[in-house]
Amino acid sequence: MAASPLRRRFAALLAEADVRLDGDRPWDLQVRDERLFARVLATGSLGFGEAYMDGWWDAAQLDVLLARLLKAGLDRRVRGIGDLWLALRATLINAQAGRRAYRVGERHYDLGNDLYRAMLGRRLVYSCGYWREAADLDAAQEAKLDLVCRKLGLQPGMRVLDIGCGWGEALKFAAERYGVRGVGITVSREQAAFARELCAGLPIEIRLQDYRELDERFDRVFSIGMFEHVGVRNYRRYFEMVRRCLPADGLTVLHTIGTNVSTNRTDPWIDRYIFPNSMLPSAAQIAAASEGLFVLEDWHNFGTDYDRTLQAWRDNIEAAWHTLPARYDERFRRMWRYYLHASMAMFRVRHAQLWQVVLSPEGVPGGYVAPR
Repeated sequence: MAASPLRRRFAALLAEADVRLDGDRPWDLQVRDERLFARVLATGSLGFGEAYMDGWWDAAQLDVLLARLLKAGLDRRVRGIGDLWLALRATLINAQAGRRAYRVGERHYDLGNDLYRAMLGRRLVYSCGYWREAADLDAAQEAKLDLVCRKLGLQPGMRVLDIGCGWGEALKFAAERYGVRGVGITVSREQAAFARELCAGLPIEIRLQDYRELDERFDRVFSIGMFEHVGVRNYRRYFEMVRRCLPADGLTVLHTIGTNVSTNRTDPWIDRYIFPNSMLPSAAQIAAASEGLFVLEDWHNFGTDYDRTLQAWRDNIEAAWHTLPARYDERFRRMWRYYLHASMAMFRVRHAQLWQVVLSPEGVPGGYVAPR
């Protein structure tokens, strides 16, 4: 029986990435439902991810398949209505303003601490580990937290602000290892409740608060994995807030995923299912937003470490699914699996980076020596 025109067109696109339909290599795409072709060609990455969630296709090595598609640029060749809607929305509204700033907390970070406990390891740290000398996930996360503390030059008694404090692990680490006191803010109720319990007995205050509301003095400010939710319309306001909170001799560390090309929106599948209203900054956007407010002291890229971090998270969650509640059903598991593997692929092909940027209000006298 002859293949349909849509199947032939789909197969021709995949061939550009050396991927075959129903082939015998582990990265080949196995078709489970012939409606896949029309869906993806009409709706692009949104339909491709949704079709995986619905069980319409599989691949033994999902991360390798997705990396091949990205390397071949097929994500830019096949676009759907979701891309057009996000482009229009970006011109009309500030998607991260007001109550919308809390949406990612409600939709993603409040999913359940049981899910994140199963995936993230001994510490609930939901950002890239630092694998320079680490042999496992827990060591990589501890190395990352210590790296941030060393870059900030933390000293006992300093007052520190953690913007997007997650479950409180970074502030707890800084208080116990470096003797600081601090404030952590988050837009997730679940994270805030957990962080207050985790940091009980330490000189740490956890707040459910939008960063734009802050206007008080800290010796040091850091943000780990939060800037991806700020949005290009708010980048300048973020840096203005940090500047007004720091003294002339202060320091701030920005730990963020970054992208190679400036944009004003994210992938439509990621926006709908994982991180609503998220956006990856480019180096140009960070530099422009901080210009005139800060001296750029150091820019450290260890994005390839994120692939290894994601693989560890993947291994943890795959081993733990059978222990988790039934609300994490098969469609949720496929969604989560696709999210982790697509993220691995992005970092593996170097379309996404992981940056730690150190900034000072007026420049460090004599120059800043960057720890590694």
